[in-house]
Amino acid sequence: MNDEFYMKRALKLASKAHSMASPNPMVGAVLVKKNKIVSEDFHKKPGTPHAEALAIEKAGEDARDCTLFVNLEPCCHTEKRTPPCTKAIIFSKIKEVVIAMVDPNPMVSGKGIAELRKAGIHVRTGILENEARRLNEAYIKYITKGIPFVIMKIAMTIDGKIATPEGKSKWITSEKSRKMVHRLRSSVVSVLTAIGTVKADDPELTARIRGGKNPLRIIIDPDLEIPLDSKVIQIPPQTVIVTKKFHGLQSDNEEKIKLLLNKGVEFIEYEGEKVDLKWLMKRLCEKEITSVLIEAGSSFNANALEQGIVDKIMFFIAPKIIGGRESFPAVGGRNFKKLEEAYRLKDIKIKRIGEDILVEGYIEK
Repeated sequence: MNDEFYMKRALKLASKAHSMASPNPMVGAVLVKKNKIVSEDFHKKPGTPHAEALAIEKAGEDARDCTLFVNLEPCCHTEKRTPPCTKAIIFSKIKEVVIAMVDPNPMVSGKGIAELRKAGIHVRTGILENEARRLNEAYIKYITKGIPFVIMKIAMTIDGKIATPEGKSKWITSEKSRKMVHRLRSSVVSVLTAIGTVKADDPELTARIRGGKNPLRIIIDPDLEIPLDSKVIQIPPQTVIVTKKFHGLQSDNEEKIKLLLNKGVEFIEYEGEKVDLKWLMKRLCEKEITSVLIEAGSSFNANALEQGIVDKIMFFIAPKIIGGRESFPAVGGRNFKKLEEAYRLKDIKIKRIGEDILVEGYIEK
């Protein structure tokens, strides 16, 4: 057993929280003594005890002289609902703390480590730091940039089509790929799509897996065209509609707005003909939305890329060929990039998902 073994355990524990911990980071903690795990736990959701405090409470007196493995620097500030973890660590007489990464939150960054060292606790950092940063990439962007982390998911044929000319897209990819998408939805705070997709497919945009958490649904609907019998209106969880400003209820849509409000729909209104997606990301951040999954059509995909809001892309590619000039491409729009200016992906991963291929990577900024 070595440092990486126990840190991998901490990361695995942390990942159990998925989007449940948001807007807090996902954190796992493992207490080790004489190469044996004494106790372990992870942070469940905001307002509940942090991972370190839970592991220490479980260990009781056995926490003395332990080494604590944690994937994020322990908190040290009091501007939250739970006590500082550094105090609990110091009080429990833990002798060493091994940390994967420094917390980017300015209220913590380096201060938690400094407090532990001042108390005579040996602290080491940087163990599996890259893995820790990937796990909490949404939290890092949210806390440092003030905007959510955005993933674009595309299911397409091997010739780059996402729908037939009539707009039919069920089902391009395999059942295994669709199950993975449900897990992906469960791991994010929100799913973003446009009214065209709602009208064409009438999706639920829920995470239909055991123990999954349904994301908040956000629909771009400039002219409030959404049918009142749409699944995103009829089926929980909550839906947010992003629409043109109607100046209160004094509009032709007065009755429809009232019906939608009664169904629990929330509105975000914008001025002008077209929503500024960068502006929208800031509005979502104000609602403590740390991650967004785009599941939309050809035009919206192009718009999201052009406006520069996408961080990561996941292409689920089915071994099928639709063909046809009028079939919908994965990324449409009126504009195109010259080859030397094309969007480029980095840190690419390729894997088989049943009969499909998943290609994922990060947009080079």
